[in-house]
Amino acid sequence: MSAMILQELKPFYGKRQAVKAVNMELASNQITAIIGPSGCGKSTVLRCLNRMHETIPGATATGTVLLGGQDIYAADVDPTMIRIKVGMVFQQPVALRTRNVYENVAIGLRLQGISQRAELDAAVERALRSAVLWDEVKDVLSKPGTALSGGQQQRLAIARALAIQPDVLLLDEPASALDPIATASIEELLVTLKQRLTIVIVTHSMQQAARISDETAVFMVDVGQNQTIGELVEKGQTTQVFTQPSDPRTESYISGRVG
Repeated sequence: MSAMILQELKPFYGKRQAVKAVNMELASNQITAIIGPSGCGKSTVLRCLNRMHETIPGATATGTVLLGGQDIYAADVDPTMIRIKVGMVFQQPVALRTRNVYENVAIGLRLQGISQRAELDAAVERALRSAVLWDEVKDVLSKPGTALSGGQQQRLAIARALAIQPDVLLLDEPASALDPIATASIEELLVTLKQRLTIVIVTHSMQQAARISDETAVFMVDVGQNQTIGELVEKGQTTQVFTQPSDPRTESYISGRVG
């Protein structure tokens, strides 16, 4: 069963098309890794999946992205509601500087209109437990989120995304700024979370994609007519993509000959 279906998705920056039309399905309760060299459009496509792309001045997208059968780009769809269903975690750990650990998680719940303290307490604890962070922070909830370690701040950002109970979780290079121990913790967490979420992760690490993803989408850069543009060249089961790729460009990238 597909959690999301991309049909002829084309992201633009102004008049420049950033990625050739993307057609692919993202399977429910699986981790899909998006890999490829710098500039191939990985993060751009990811941001299109919860309409964050259009928050960049001049950025637009055409095509269809179906979430539960609904086109998230339909004229009558509120982007804010899409971002509740499709959470996102960014490359740098984002702990809101003016808020303590508790409020870092509660902010999305408050924006949804939840104000009763007991309900907030329960939801914050549930989210922190889901991010395997509760035991580490339960006694320091009133301290600034920025006082946590880098790995803890990234799990705090994941807890913030999980608090509003999304259907899909997007992660853009979530471990690139972390040490190996913190990276392993994030990876273990994602493998656990896929039991209840669909996860899409952009990663520069092919080793990470091979370790944790069920499927892998490979994007490459196509250079032609004095213009560079990203292109989805292959998507399939991760073991197949890494051991028997169907596109020679995938093999060249995985073997280190390009990119």
